[in-house]
Amino acid sequence: MKDLRGRVAIVTGSSSGVGAATVKLLASQGCNVLINYNSNADGAERVAKECEAAGGQAVIFGGNVASDADCRAMAQLALDTWGRIDVLVNNAGTTKFVDHSDLEGLDENDFQRIYGVNVIGSYQMIRAVNGCMQNQDEGGVVVNVASTAAVTGIGSCVAYAASKGALVTMTLSLARSLGPKVRMNAVCPGFIEGEWLQKGLGDEAYQKMMDFNRRNATLGVTATAETVADAILHFITGPQIVTGETLMVDGGRHLAQTPLTRR
Repeated sequence: MKDLRGRVAIVTGSSSGVGAATVKLLASQGCNVLINYNSNADGAERVAKECEAAGGQAVIFGGNVASDADCRAMAQLALDTWGRIDVLVNNAGTTKFVDHSDLEGLDENDFQRIYGVNVIGSYQMIRAVNGCMQNQDEGGVVVNVASTAAVTGIGSCVAYAASKGALVTMTLSLARSLGPKVRMNAVCPGFIEGEWLQKGLGDEAYQKMMDFNRRNATLGVTATAETVADAILHFITGPQIVTGETLMVDGGRHLAQTPLTRR
C-alpha cells in the first residue's frame, strides 16, 4: 500500500524505542495506529499524544503478546475502533544478557520466556489479524522485527539469537502460505543506539560495543530507532511485489561480522 492515509496499523511493543519511532512515522503518513505496551503505560500515553499531533488517530492496548488472549483482544480493539487492520509490525521482544559461552547462564524458563514473546507472540499476532487481512480487498502487510543475530549467531544471548532465527524462518513460511493477500517481510537491525541496550549492557559496555560496531560497519554508523522505522516503512509502502525477504539494517556491519566478547 503506497498511501497510508486512513489505514490502520498495529505495532507491538510501541511505547518506546523502535516501536515508538515506527508508530510516530506511520502517524505522520496519516495512518491510524494501535500502540501496544506491556509495562510502560506512561510511555504509551506520551507516544499516543505524539502520534495524534503528527496526524494519525491512536489507541492504546496494554497486554503481553505471549498471551494469545491479549493478541486477539488487541486485534479486536483495532477492528472495533476503525473496522480494518492493514499493517502489523511485530516489534515486541525480550532477552537476557548472557555471554554465549556461559551455558549455565540460561535455563529452560529463559528460553520459554524469550521464545514466548519473540516467536510465539509474533505468530499469535499474525494469526489474530490474518482473518481480517484475508477478507480485505487490498489484504495487508506484516513486518517482523528480527535481528542480525538471526543470521550471525551473535547478540545478547544464545536464546535471543535462536529466537530471531526462528522469526526469520517463520517469515518465510508464512509469507508463502498467507499470500497473495498478505505480504510479509522481516527487518534485521544490528546494534541499535538507545536506552534498551544501554540498560542491558551497562554504560561502559554499551559505549564499547557501539564504538566497536561503528568501527567495523561499512558505513561507519550504527542503527537508531528512527533508521529501523524507515526500513519498516519501506516494506510497507515500498515495492508491493516484495514478500518473504529479510533486510539487514546495520550500516553494513554484517559484511565484516566478528563477535565482541566481554570476557
